[in-house]
Amino acid sequence: MLFRLFLCFTLIPVVELYILIHLGGIIGGLNTVILVIITGFLGAYLARMEGLNTMMKVRRNLNQGLMPTEELVDAFIILIAGLVLITPGLLTDTAGLLLLWPPTRNTFKRFLRKKFDDMTDNGSINITRFH
Repeated sequence: MLFRLFLCFTLIPVVELYILIHLGGIIGGLNTVILVIITGFLGAYLARMEGLNTMMKVRRNLNQGLMPTEELVDAFIILIAGLVLITPGLLTDTAGLLLLWPPTRNTFKRFLRKKFDDMTDNGSINITRFH
């Protein structure tokens, strides 16, 4: 757990800075700042649109008496994408945009589902159902 926190709070910002400095040397500092701003606006727009679409699907399923499990997972991934997009940098913006794009989000969702199934199979987490 400590190693993961180290990666999140130390290594990722250092890599982001390296990318921004290197890209700034290639396309210029102002162009790099403009690129970061554009990816931020694009990400905010996509997060809003995907979030609204997902909430409409949740509402539709609930109105039909269905449990919106897939949609709730989508909503969680969209939330994570929005949080990642808040972090300035091209690496995190790319990760956030990929999580918002439905084909890559579905791939990530399948990965999360498999990870969750593996954790329940090996006893790392237990599920208790109340009736």
